Amino acid sequence: MPSDNPSRPGPAAVLCGLAGWVPPRVVTNDDLATRLDTDDRWIRTRTGIRRRHIVEAGQATSDLAVEAGRRALRSSGSESADAVIVTTTTPDRPCPATAPVVATRLGLTGAAAFDVGAVCTGFVYGLATAAGLIATGVARRVLLIGADTYSTIVDPLDRTNAIIFGDGAGAVVLRAGEAGEPGAVGHFDLGSDGAHEDLITVAAGGSRQRSAGSEPTHAERHFAMRGKEVYRHAVTRMAASARTTLERAGRKIDEIDHFVPHQANLRILHSVADDLGLPRERCVAHLDAVGNTGAASIPLALADAVAQERIRPGDRLLLTAFGGGLTWGSCLMTSPSLTAQPQPERTRP
Repeated sequence: MPSDNPSRPGPAAVLCGLAGWVPPRVVTNDDLATRLDTDDRWIRTRTGIRRRHIVEAGQATSDLAVEAGRRALRSSGSESADAVIVTTTTPDRPCPATAPVVATRLGLTGAAAFDVGAVCTGFVYGLATAAGLIATGVARRVLLIGADTYSTIVDPLDRTNAIIFGDGAGAVVLRAGEAGEPGAVGHFDLGSDGAHEDLITVAAGGSRQRSAGSEPTHAERHFAMRGKEVYRHAVTRMAASARTTLERAGRKIDEIDHFVPHQANLRILHSVADDLGLPRERCVAHLDAVGNTGAASIPLALADAVAQERIRPGDRLLLTAFGGGLTWGSCLMTSPSLTAQPQPERTRP
């Protein structure tokens, strides 16, 4: 509950549950080479990705979110939550939001439930939102899910984007706790610049296209990205946001044990780490096995690193993301004291 003393800060958000889920269907670089002018070496050299997971026909973002959410609740030791937040670029439909149906399917009917749309920065924005709900006493436990099915909006014959994106969901449970606990979420930096909205878009399907009364073209129905400009903005914005967060916390980069960025592209990850002066071996990379999974990428990377025992309780983590909008954000936290089951992509041959 909120403190009676307005000068006293509210409870800290503490991560107490973590899980990831990807659909079973695997698409390798060699699979893509059968329909695109590309090959495994070209894709790995440019992106660092070896394979990605894709939904089956009829499978929706909510299906992935429910599976990841269920596993995260189980990881937390409790099936309850006062609020459910789903961060996604690919909701099941434009209306209603995806979070209420996810909450109901998880047995959380009555809990506050809403979507957050910040594209690939969605998980960091959602983390800040969840921390705010806990700090103000609106919720004691929040289930935060990042879930995206980019295969539903990317043209399968678009060589530029089809090689990058995969489908998946990652989820965390946050509870009210103390700032010094393992898993405590700390300082944030969030930002946006709508002047560059055209760099990452799906032109059709919204009120602007619908009110025009024209039938959208094939290209307008699908995801589009101006890669070179996005690369430049991503590196610049993520590095600057990370530095701002460190300054607010009074920390230096060499105090960070692990850097967990949005898993966009291995070259972007390494460029940001280099810009920050952080050794590349401290950069958590998971995209080789799942590709760019949008809002799911950071929690999926966290879950994999915890399952592989690369990240240990109490480690200092720096999370950073960049996405369409443009949006960007960073967060400092300590690693939680929990275990995560190995994800499917790490156990399959």
